[in-house]
Amino acid sequence: MVAFKFLDQKFRQYPLKYVAQCLMASASILVILSFLNLFHQTTMIASLGASTFIVFAMPSAHSAKPRGLIGGYLMGIITGIIFDLVFAWLTAQNAISSAHLWYTVFGALAVGVTIFLMVITNTEHPPAVGMALAVVIQSWDVASLLFVLAAAVLLAATRALLNRWLIDLH
Repeated sequence: MVAFKFLDQKFRQYPLKYVAQCLMASASILVILSFLNLFHQTTMIASLGASTFIVFAMPSAHSAKPRGLIGGYLMGIITGIIFDLVFAWLTAQNAISSAHLWYTVFGALAVGVTIFLMVITNTEHPPAVGMALAVVIQSWDVASLLFVLAAAVLLAATRALLNRWLIDLH
């Protein structure tokens, strides 16, 4: 049967785990989305959605562990803030002319520096690189950034609490 060859072998062994872990992922992101502005913080939301996938579909991955998850978001947020503040300062000094071009440049630099910092500190969490970009290209406030960190801690805590029941779904 073609349908069964299309399905992951582990799914056939553990269908209830697959369903349960996906439902837990949905519940976790539902809680997170309840506190973020869905229309103004889309990049932050996308990053957290990807993090939720990693935590519930790949719980044994390095990036699903607290060091990667929380440390990665810390690196992304701090780097994004630095590049955003430098961009704002240069704009206020009339040191740059084309805002669109420089948003692009500073966003790209924030991504590259965040990746560098994550790999040298062993805090790799790919979705958190999106946070660095989000902080540069969209408006942000301290409360939202603190909430994103709290969401990362919540995801890490959820993974820790459920770790003995979670399996890698790939």
